Amino acid sequence: MTAPLLEARKQGRLADRVIVVTGAGQGIGKVYANGLAAEGAKLALGDLRDPADVAREIEAAGGAALSRACDITSPAAVRAFVEATVARFGTVHALVNNAALFTALSPRPFWEIESDEWDKVMAVNTRGSFECVKAIVPLLRKQQYGKIVNIASGTLFKGSPGMLHYVASKGAVVAMTRVMARELGADNVCVNAIAPGFTESEMIGDHKLRSGPTVQSRCFKRVEKPEDLVGTVVFLCSAESDFITGQTILVDGGSVLH
Repeated sequence: MTAPLLEARKQGRLADRVIVVTGAGQGIGKVYANGLAAEGAKLALGDLRDPADVAREIEAAGGAALSRACDITSPAAVRAFVEATVARFGTVHALVNNAALFTALSPRPFWEIESDEWDKVMAVNTRGSFECVKAIVPLLRKQQYGKIVNIASGTLFKGSPGMLHYVASKGAVVAMTRVMARELGADNVCVNAIAPGFTESEMIGDHKLRSGPTVQSRCFKRVEKPEDLVGTVVFLCSAESDFITGQTILVDGGSVLH
């Protein structure tokens, strides 16, 4: 990286902010990580498999990143991940709660969803996000500043059929976001959510939800890419959003008008 690019990184909107990103090893999470790093953030990247390749890419481009394997449904694993982040960078300023179950799910009527699958989706998508916030909040409250960005879904506004457990889990994320915002307001911690539309990432491939009607429902008649989400994530992790909390921002090309 050239000296001017390094200097630009230092002066980025997220310069010197330490940001934890879960589900960062691939797909949308990987794009989030690279986008945040491009704005100067120091990244702590977690995923079920150690996202070391993503961390190496960021560091090769002049950024700072660590990576850890982390099961977000395990409180002990999440605490260890946060402790490793603090040991490396000193603190945490923001969390992007991206890890979730989606592509592994097969759409079907809710009466055909097995109870074990329901529990697994809720454990990862809802309780996993809760565990990550719970582990990081003591740091944010101590420094009286921080950002939590939960990832919801545009499906909850549509009542999208065939994925009841997924839609319900993301509806719970919005509910948690609102309560967390109320409870952390006195500590100057912003808690917001992003609700992406159906996004074509490397993880989707030939997933059966990829269809023309999704695009046609939008004001912008095109496929949504992970890069379309990065600007909103950067904004919510930056000082520019310091007086915004408890909100859910739809980023779906105008499929849902909220």
